[in-house]
Amino acid sequence: MVTPATVTPATLTPATGLIQIYTGSGKGKTSAALGLMLRAAGHGLRVAMIQFMKEQKISGELEILKRLEPICRVECFGGVGLVCKGSNLDTHKQEADNALKQAQEILLSGDWDVVVLDEIFNALWFELIPEQDVLALLEQKPPQVELVLTGRNASPPFLEKADLVTEMREIKHPFQRGIKARPGIEY
Repeated sequence: MVTPATVTPATLTPATGLIQIYTGSGKGKTSAALGLMLRAAGHGLRVAMIQFMKEQKISGELEILKRLEPICRVECFGGVGLVCKGSNLDTHKQEADNALKQAQEILLSGDWDVVVLDEIFNALWFELIPEQDVLALLEQKPPQVELVLTGRNASPPFLEKADLVTEMREIKHPFQRGIKARPGIEY
């Protein structure tokens, strides 16, 4: 009988971590990032997600990821209520700034193989954090870390910098028929 070779997280860590972007107006950007996180965690890689513009709320994906600690970490940052571009942004800006600082700490710590910056492009679009700060963070990315950025409106400098870009395009959505977000499906 042949026994499989022992696979350790060190042998699975990508030699070269890439930059991936999931963007566009369609549904599935965060879900794609979560799928990648689950795949990586299933292989013993350590995964972390920083969620921009998302309050601490109960969601199915966050609840299951908590069960994967300590190889999985998720932190949510977001002000209460909707963001309106150009007004009433102080709390939202502070939360986005805190998220960016935490993202930098996690990315540079050496403790994580895959780091996801969820909805970071939305934080940029709403001008909650400066684009040059996020581009500078990409320049600091350790070569072995896989970095995933999600959200609508990814700007050309990020698309240029990325190794993989996937655009989710909405063709049809149940919300158009008045169907609201459903637990277990949309959150």
